[in-house]
Amino acid sequence: MTPGGAGVAPRHPDRPHPETVPAGAVPAGKDPAGDDLAAYLRAQATEFLRALRAQREHGNGAGAEGAADAGRALRRSARRISAALHTFRTLLDPAWADSMRPELAWVSGTLALEHAQEARLDRLLLALHRLSGSTPAPVRAVVHAGAPAPAAERGSLTVGAAKAGALLERRLTLARTRAHSAALEALGSARFHAVADRVALLASDVPLAPGAATAGLGPLAAAAEDRLAGAVSVLPLVTAGDPYNAQALVHGLSPDPAPHPQDGPWHQVRLLLRLHRYAREIPRTAPADPRLRPAAEALTRHRDAAEAAAEAAQAARTPRIAPATAYALGVLHADQRHEVEAARFAFQQTWQS
Repeated sequence: MTPGGAGVAPRHPDRPHPETVPAGAVPAGKDPAGDDLAAYLRAQATEFLRALRAQREHGNGAGAEGAADAGRALRRSARRISAALHTFRTLLDPAWADSMRPELAWVSGTLALEHAQEARLDRLLLALHRLSGSTPAPVRAVVHAGAPAPAAERGSLTVGAAKAGALLERRLTLARTRAHSAALEALGSARFHAVADRVALLASDVPLAPGAATAGLGPLAAAAEDRLAGAVSVLPLVTAGDPYNAQALVHGLSPDPAPHPQDGPWHQVRLLLRLHRYAREIPRTAPADPRLRPAAEALTRHRDAAEAAAEAAQAARTPRIAPATAYALGVLHADQRHEVEAARFAFQQTWQS
């Protein structure tokens, strides 16, 4: 499948085809809202196709910087298209939007797994070195080389910390390898080719619903903001403003491998904040809000630290590991839970500023 061979999208009789409307022009008697949405979706679809071409040019080799950049661009455009289909669904063909969103989520989720495993290993090994008072430089070399570090580079780590790092490397390198294979398989699948063909059609023609051109984007963007505000309102922001959240330690020694019970609402806010941010990228939806980017960064750090803590806890459950190794992983788990609290504090300070 090639983007150029996707064919010509069907034209909708109730509006001009994009190629017949000059750039920046608004059809007579129509509000530009539908055109703004269509232009945004076409631009994101074009970015998706450009990233796909770059990914194929650079190849699928592990560690190839160009392929990694292309993969990030693919995920970025897929997320934005999916978010627009969610927020502005009533302005689009609902059957098309509902069938397209899960496919885009599959693409972005599958391609994100390898990067997530690598970033998690990077975070945990850097934390081990920080907690041991050693230099973190060799750790970053370990992550990007994908091979265990020489013994000399681990000299400043305690035995328990060194063995904990080796255990985490084995676990996460295996997970990253599996994620890389899954991504390659997905990119070569008929399912992905079908998604790419549909995105290629979207780049030339957006299936707007009847009457979308006369509807405003503002109320739908405001609804996304209201959903975010509602989710934020149930967060314990007063507790997040306290540098010590004792309640967060209640489940610290639980044998239950399930996610930490406090994390779910924060993860939901991160997803709703993303929808809100992306909706604001379309012209004339809402004024700028300087809180959004730092708030999103804080919630991303929150997610990364929570997942890293869960990985440390899971590694500590490995049968027959030495007590010193288990202890180091326990300290690492506690450190990442403190990072979770720091991210919540940063979000609280940003959001209520």
